[in-house]
Amino acid sequence: MDEGPFVVAVVAIVCLGLPAMILHYITEWRKAKSPTADDERLVEDLWRTAQRLERRVETLERILDKEAPEWRTREDHDEQYGARAPYGGGGNA
Repeated sequence: MDEGPFVVAVVAIVCLGLPAMILHYITEWRKAKSPTADDERLVEDLWRTAQRLERRVETLERILDKEAPEWRTREDHDEQYGARAPYGGGGNA
């Protein structure tokens, strides 16, 4: 009935091993959660691309406003009634 070493082992595992394991995984989680330099570069590139595309869309809208002023009402009508032409122009798909 010498349970002393067994009790000491269980106490050591619970008091030392478990907290060490939890702290290890918390540290790994924090490392994985923070963005890397590559992630930051990717976000910056995506941001620049989005801004460039937004400027292009605004330019196209200005051109359409001058050359086909009714395009906005036509777009609203198409969205409301689902009369969209497929990509590539007119005709039915």
